[in-house]
Amino acid sequence: MSRARMQFRHGARDEPEINLIPFIDVLLVILIFLMLSTTYSKFTEMQLRLPTADVDAQRDYPKEVIVAVSADGRYSVNKNAVADRSVETVTAALAAAATGGKDSVVIISADATSPHQAVVTVMEAARRAGLMQITFAAQSTAQAGH
Repeated sequence: MSRARMQFRHGARDEPEINLIPFIDVLLVILIFLMLSTTYSKFTEMQLRLPTADVDAQRDYPKEVIVAVSADGRYSVNKNAVADRSVETVTAALAAAATGGKDSVVIISADATSPHQAVVTVMEAARRAGLMQITFAAQSTAQAGH
């Protein structure tokens, strides 16, 4: 009787090898993409203090309209208080105070702690009144005590 002999292979099995090269290629592409698409904020480098500025010479505008904005958002146009805070009321006050017509310069003199919306309201009112020349008043750093 002949016996069929089966031979089993005893030995270390070959472990599958992980190829890391495609994985590294993908990671490098993602890294390059992120480096090129990231915008770096420059505002972290600057510390701004508004509204102080170094003023060399005070300009003299013959046709100026001075709009004062208080810390709580009230308005005054050429030292005349404005009744309410609506854009329409400020527009009417600016149009009445603009003696030079469309050539008048609007000088916004806002308190450093006044709300941003109050300044934007003055700018919108000046646009509606047709006054396109707008500037901001600032105290010099010497007067501010810095």
